[in-house]
Amino acid sequence: MVGIVIVSHSTHLAESVIEMAAVMAQDTPMAAAGGLEDGSFGTSFEKITAAIDSVYSDDGVLVLMDLGSAVMTTEMVLEMMPDRRVEMVDCPLVEGAIVAAIQAAGGADFEGIKESLKGVAGTRKF
Repeated sequence: MVGIVIVSHSTHLAESVIEMAAVMAQDTPMAAAGGLEDGSFGTSFEKITAAIDSVYSDDGVLVLMDLGSAVMTTEMVLEMMPDRRVEMVDCPLVEGAIVAAIQAAGGADFEGIKESLKGVAGTRKF
């Protein structure tokens, strides 16, 4: 099953996004990589690496990020994993995590989930 990693500047935000997505898809392998090691705001190369490692399988891992340095730090991590099927996805964090988790739990493949996430930004809330 495709794994999902949430990268945020906030430990609480990353963990809460995972918690919310797990309500809809509890069996999907998901991991949070939020904040710095001391609990302060920021992004951590080590936390992102550990999160990817914790949910990695040959099915791949999709990484969703909040903004700014979360993207840059994730790019650096992925440069160190050239032989792994891990990609960043540009989509809204919460909505994207829920869509990805549900689709992964339903057996969708890596490319199918990525394609679905392209349209998440345009989904109307009302």
